[in-house]
Amino acid sequence: MRTLVFFVLFLSVLQTAAHAQGASTPEETRAKALQALEANRTDEAIALLQPLIAQKPPVKGAEHDLGMIYYRTGKLIEAQKAFAEAMREDNADQESVQMEGFTLYRLGQYADAIPYLDKVRQWMPGANADASYVLGLCYLNARRYDEARSAFAVQFGVPPESGSAYLILATMLRHINLPEQAGEQARKALQISPNLPMAHFQLAEIALLQADVNLAIDELEAERRINPDYAPLYDRLGDAYLRLGKLDDAQQSLSKAISLDTSITGAYTKMGKVLMHRHEPHTALLYLKHAEKMDPDDYSIHALLAQAYHLTGQEEDAKKENAQAMKAQAQKQLILEPAK
Repeated sequence: MRTLVFFVLFLSVLQTAAHAQGASTPEETRAKALQALEANRTDEAIALLQPLIAQKPPVKGAEHDLGMIYYRTGKLIEAQKAFAEAMREDNADQESVQMEGFTLYRLGQYADAIPYLDKVRQWMPGANADASYVLGLCYLNARRYDEARSAFAVQFGVPPESGSAYLILATMLRHINLPEQAGEQARKALQISPNLPMAHFQLAEIALLQADVNLAIDELEAERRINPDYAPLYDRLGDAYLRLGKLDDAQQSLSKAISLDTSITGAYTKMGKVLMHRHEPHTALLYLKHAEKMDPDDYSIHALLAQAYHLTGQEEDAKKENAQAMKAQAQKQLILEPAK
């Protein structure tokens, strides 16, 4: 009996000594892995977690941590598997449920992501804007527009059947290049709320995109009656009138845009175009130089400046601006070309 007691005490002493010499608890190992991740030592973080996952049973939370590491380092397939395993281990792991939805969304598996993100919304209604936003995008990509509207309504805190909710959906649809569907939603918004700001502006943007300039002007004038101090609408009006060759109307509209908001680079550029058409290159230079200061990498501004300098007989400056235009255009093309 004394021998057994002595042996138990001896084992206890050994365990205490091992811990003192650097052995870590699972919780301490997980903490070390997350510290390694924060220091961008991802391989070390993964190596620390893998023994915890290999244990029988695995250490609770280790798969979740591994999923976070994979997600943050762009290894989405591995992240999806880790979060799925974390949910099997603990069906109350809300963050793993949310991250599984985010990962599936980033993998382009929109329909598969929806149940996870919808579950997060049910758990935390109105408390997680990110989940509502990504859920809305998943519904959009699945062409489930009514459900998308409801998700975005939660994110923005508006009633799902309100004109504002329809207008938000219209904006999101336009962002993913679905102008016809966006226009349909914007018109529904106006049916519900005829004086809703920005709905006519949205329709005008779509009309300009589709080169229906006269419709764009009608919608912008309707927006002006509701929202008369919104500078971008005068910028768009100036653009529309310029396309039709109505230079007086274009100049007046652009002057209003600049008066209301001096940060709209496009208004200065368009004003330069209007003045060039009116054979006033010296005045055009004033606006175009200002636009250049605001956006020195815009090749179209440099091209217009080159034209204006040429018309005013300043050939050296025209050559410099032409060179700048070619350089800026080459840089933009390089950015747009896919990597080989």
